Amino acid sequence: MSYTTIRFTSFPLTEPPPTFVVDIVEVFKQSETAIATALLQKGLVSNEVLKLLAPGLKSLGFEIEAGKGAGQRIHRPVFFGENGRPQLRYEIDAFHSGWKCGLEVEAGRAWKGNAVYRDLVQALVMVDLERLVLAVPNRYKYVSLGKAIVSTDYENALAVATAIFGHTRVRLPYQLTVIGY
Repeated sequence: MSYTTIRFTSFPLTEPPPTFVVDIVEVFKQSETAIATALLQKGLVSNEVLKLLAPGLKSLGFEIEAGKGAGQRIHRPVFFGENGRPQLRYEIDAFHSGWKCGLEVEAGRAWKGNAVYRDLVQALVMVDLERLVLAVPNRYKYVSLGKAIVSTDYENALAVATAIFGHTRVRLPYQLTVIGY
């Protein structure tokens, strides 16, 4: 097996991940040289990462957000209103209806911008979502007050996921996979 900086952890930790998770991680590995934050001087924005992953994810059967314009985003229903029309919907980067799997790709705002928390909460209420795959940078590099700083977003996201999935006070209605890229 060759060395890779792409890594993942699935929750709950007491259950093995479904085989399709390995297929999703393989898509990240195939784009590793272009997206890996451990290898790049400056990481990409999340839309650029998603664009590079899109062909591989589509080949697995994912519907992928095409852009930020009207009609290009993927909306998952939360509530249905009159005549069965979705009344409230949240956006997600990609969705596989057969696996009931949502995918969120985050970059710079994954940890510092609290996107990890937003993604975890929105997944709670999305209809037909049974697994969330949350992709975050292994390292987010930025400059603050002239000083180079590295945020370890993957480890930070894992700490939150471990606390939530390991605690007896919380039972999420979905499983989670965190991918570090």
